[in-house]
Amino acid sequence: MDKQQLSKDILKLVGGEENIDQVTHCMTRLRFNLNDNGKADKATLKNTPGVMGVMENGGQFQVIIGNDVPVVYNALVGNMSKSPDAKPAAAATGGKKKNPLSAVFDFISGVFTPILPAITGAGMIKGIVALLLTFGWIDETSSTYIILSAIGDGAFYFLPIILGISTARKLGSNMYIGAAIGASVMHPTITALLAPGENVSFIGLPVVAATYASSVIPILIAVWLASYVEKAIDKVTHASLKLIVVPTVTLLIIVPVMMIAVGPLGVIIGNGLTDGINWLFNNAGLFAGLLVGGAFSLLIITGMHYALVPIMIGSIATLGYDYLIPLMMVANFAQAGSALGVSLKSKNKQIKSLSASTGVTALMGITEPAMYGVNMRFKKPFVAALIGAAISGAFVSFFQTKAYVIGGLAGLSGIPMIIGPTFVYALIGIVIAVVASAILTYILGFEDVPEAVPAAATTASAEPVTPVAADVNSSASAVSAVEEEKAQDQEVFSPMTGEVKPLSDVPDPAFSEEIMGKGFAIQPTEGRVVSPINGTVFSLSKSGHAIGLVSDNGAEMLIHIGIDTVKLKGQFFSPKVQSGAKVAVGDVLMEFDREEIEKAGYTTITPVIVTNMHQYESIVSAGRTAIKEQELLYTAKA
Repeated sequence: MDKQQLSKDILKLVGGEENIDQVTHCMTRLRFNLNDNGKADKATLKNTPGVMGVMENGGQFQVIIGNDVPVVYNALVGNMSKSPDAKPAAAATGGKKKNPLSAVFDFISGVFTPILPAITGAGMIKGIVALLLTFGWIDETSSTYIILSAIGDGAFYFLPIILGISTARKLGSNMYIGAAIGASVMHPTITALLAPGENVSFIGLPVVAATYASSVIPILIAVWLASYVEKAIDKVTHASLKLIVVPTVTLLIIVPVMMIAVGPLGVIIGNGLTDGINWLFNNAGLFAGLLVGGAFSLLIITGMHYALVPIMIGSIATLGYDYLIPLMMVANFAQAGSALGVSLKSKNKQIKSLSASTGVTALMGITEPAMYGVNMRFKKPFVAALIGAAISGAFVSFFQTKAYVIGGLAGLSGIPMIIGPTFVYALIGIVIAVVASAILTYILGFEDVPEAVPAAATTASAEPVTPVAADVNSSASAVSAVEEEKAQDQEVFSPMTGEVKPLSDVPDPAFSEEIMGKGFAIQPTEGRVVSPINGTVFSLSKSGHAIGLVSDNGAEMLIHIGIDTVKLKGQFFSPKVQSGAKVAVGDVLMEFDREEIEKAGYTTITPVIVTNMHQYESIVSAGRTAIKEQELLYTAKA
């Protein structure tokens, strides 16, 4: 795959550089803050080779890439005329106000995602040092141990400085002022001055003793306040004096405020969250683990797990251990177990290969391919993973299993995180997660995809997606599950009665310019949709306006009832099938109130297209202008 070309395609499909406010990446995803999410072509992005899926969470527009995301990110940034860090922060909702919860998740993920490599690297080193000590391969009085410990502890001890930079970057303020705020409270003289028992004041105001090393919340609040102070001072300062006045006044205001009010408050909040989590696990460990372990994959899907990162860091910094990291690990291992269970159960060679490879990837801590491409696609395996994680979570919490460092992915590479007194229980919990999820997947079963065989009709592959709907009721497919070695001619019969129109008549460029695929449109005279092929309903939008089908021979199709009808949110649509249903030509898929939809101001012209045209040479019309259900509409020529 050409990563350079992929980065150019993504840059164009998210609305161009001018639509990007900020962009960063985590282990598997490009995370965009777009000025207007509506300008991004989500449907085409999903069908772009190299893109595993597209999601919108907490105001972020996320493009799932997989292991190659750092390469794609670097190529993307290289194709931009300005660094994404140079752009001021702005709401990523096209001028619309985000709800407070989404704004908090977006802020936390935007702050912590860029610093994860530093924390991960340092945490891994701490884990390696612990391992060396456990086996007696190093002496804790040796200079080698001292140096390795400093490398591992450095990022955590000076976390306020690192967070100061990342927080300022996220807020669009000066990153180095953020660093200076963190450095001020970490200065050795301040650390000594704030030692417990000392009476300290600043211009007569009492300064409460607080420990800022490894702290999280105080610097987040301080830099957030600094962003407003900096902008306010900048507005009233002459351009010739900005370089001197803005940083000077900002530091003079914020650092004392942090030491007098923000720091103690932040420490109280941080300690309160840490103590609350620990109380929960110490007093209701089994049930806490059951609940959190079972729900962790759902938190990851929504991006809410980033809200737990400050708590994890705070727990390890203040207590030396954390209860949440083991639960995140067993949730990931459960996803791996379910994918491996699919591999054992499936009779389809491609599905077995896909689920086995994504299962192994999930064992290493990269769960998206297994979660989105296998488990959520087949549904029951995802449920099995949630149950397996809940069972394992209950076990590890009952024995108060802990992580002692942060570092590595929450998979096999993260094993050093759990090395300590409860290491054995952690390993048993991991085995439970994998085995229980695999067995449950095997028992619960799923609707397997049959092996592709030559036939006159058309079979299942990747997810066809509506160009205007962001709510198709299926998961983003990581890899096309089944693909014909050689496509065959595909006859497409009319799914409705009406007047045949060329796609150029459809008032949506995604269809009229054949971006999504080729075919014809129908202006319906009746409010019913039937299957145009023999195959499977691969996706059904929540609003009912779009149906994705794959034929028994590999043709991927999309029936899109009306334009912008997603805005009706399901009103006037009545689905008659569910995603995953097997259908034959003429089976009723959907009923809709054509007249009411048109009264609401929407056209009901319906594109009927083949989306995987790379497997076909051309579309040949049957020559009809007026057509009835089940009459031949066109043929896709291989």
